[in-house]
Amino acid sequence: MQSLSTSQPSSKKIWITVMVAALGYFVDIYDLLLFSIIRIDSLKGLGYTSDKDIENYGHLLINTQMIGLLLGGILWGTLGDKKGRLSVLFGSIITYSLANIANGFVQNIEQYVVLRFIAGIGLAGELGAGITLVNEIMSKEKRGYGVTIVASVGLLGAVFASVLSQEFGWRPAYWIGGGMGVALLLLRVGVAESGLFGKAKEEGVKLGSFSMILTNSKRLKTYLSSILCTIPVWYVIGLLVTFCKEFGQALAMPEIPKPAIAILFAYAGLSVGDMASGIISQWTHSRKKVQYGFIGLGAIMSVVYLTSSHLSLEVFYGLCFVLGVFSGYWVISITSVSEHFGTNLRATVTTTVPNFVRGSFVLVDICYNLLKEPLGKIQSAMWVGAVVFILAIWAVTQLEETFGKDLNFQES
Repeated sequence: MQSLSTSQPSSKKIWITVMVAALGYFVDIYDLLLFSIIRIDSLKGLGYTSDKDIENYGHLLINTQMIGLLLGGILWGTLGDKKGRLSVLFGSIITYSLANIANGFVQNIEQYVVLRFIAGIGLAGELGAGITLVNEIMSKEKRGYGVTIVASVGLLGAVFASVLSQEFGWRPAYWIGGGMGVALLLLRVGVAESGLFGKAKEEGVKLGSFSMILTNSKRLKTYLSSILCTIPVWYVIGLLVTFCKEFGQALAMPEIPKPAIAILFAYAGLSVGDMASGIISQWTHSRKKVQYGFIGLGAIMSVVYLTSSHLSLEVFYGLCFVLGVFSGYWVISITSVSEHFGTNLRATVTTTVPNFVRGSFVLVDICYNLLKEPLGKIQSAMWVGAVVFILAIWAVTQLEETFGKDLNFQES
């Protein structure tokens, strides 16, 4: 690893960049979760009204979106290290914004599948580019606060999506999300590019080479551990919360929960959790302590969710909020990824890891569906969750503590 020298942008530019990254993530999360929120209404609007069609096409569409995220993560991640953090930040925003505007015009399931795939590719870039940029332009003592702001503001996008979709319907909700993304491009003036990236580019080091991860055992172990430790977040959001209607039926709830409202409460909890985890990390000077605590509490609350039958809607939605809070170590895990790797690979890993985490939901969902027939929905979710949470705890043990680490280095 080699050290780099660089100058810091002004305080004003730093905070403008933080706010643009936060607003970008707000729109990103709005569009990312919008399908989960309007899954039932949109499929019924297209003429698919049976419970079987709604469940099967719902799994197809969310998995298609996640595959787009996987491929998009690799695309945007390598571009972020080769072309710059800002080009990816705004390139991804325009891609998913236009795709989501088009989503509001779909007429059949085939069009819906194609556009969710394109939207997934676009949605893959914003978070990694934003977190990388904020981490690199802020001081090592304060960058934890910067990424906490990005995550806490951004995650409220899901709450906004839930409210708007219920107020205006599913097609206008897509158009509003796309319009917000296009409007955000007007704020690109005044956003600072990373000085660390600029210096690395001037020195002609190898940038954005994914093979540098795959061919080095230490880097690969760190990379895979970073993915595994964060999968519980999408187990909770992608499975337990998104398919709460199906779990509510299996738990014999007197009133069946609505996914839009469950996601609203879960993401309100996620926003609180990310703010709390960021602050706790700053106080304890540790990323790993936060990860251990939140993963453990998340596992306990997942068991409570899957074993509590006949709950009232109010208690159930409160449980979704608590599950969201303990899934709120997301920002700490992504920050840790960014801190583990040098400047010439930082955007690649910080962009691909969260998207591999999101994309891992495809495997989680496949395992859940394979076990669902012989075991039932509840037992299937329990066994899949047990594996996910145990692997996550083990993965944290394989990572180094990165709080306060100097990011002025590159991978050789």
